[in-house]
Amino acid sequence: MSLEKDIESFVKSLDLELYDISIVRDGEDSIYRVSVLSTEIDNGKRKGVSLDECAHLSRLISPLMDVTPPVSGDYRLEVGSPGIERKVTTLKQFELSIGEKASIVLKSKDKYKGTLLKVEDSAIFLDMDGEEISVDFPQIVKAKTYFEW
Repeated sequence: MSLEKDIESFVKSLDLELYDISIVRDGEDSIYRVSVLSTEIDNGKRKGVSLDECAHLSRLISPLMDVTPPVSGDYRLEVGSPGIERKVTTLKQFELSIGEKASIVLKSKDKYKGTLLKVEDSAIFLDMDGEEISVDFPQIVKAKTYFEW
């Protein structure tokens, strides 16, 4: 099994959802970042992930990474929430963000802002001021969720 699949198993065992795994460089430091979301929905909104849940997951993942290091050399493991405003780069991430507001830029330079409604095959559906529109995933060059204050 791959490291990512093993991490995903630990994430699911805590009733969380794996959002993203990335390797980030901060100067000379390498950071192996694991981002997770809660599976619980409360009043139509996804609940937050607690610090205790992140710490517990970190303790589960850490020994695994001692056996199968994700990068060569020194690195730091970070486990946390991807945040309320985050990049959306995969179909799975769009699915995990349904119900949230999103900003999307297409290859054609067209821009869309609205609430994510659903994902069907490679089509992303948004509610833009009461009008449902769909965009083709391969046409998206940039997307992120956002929060209106």
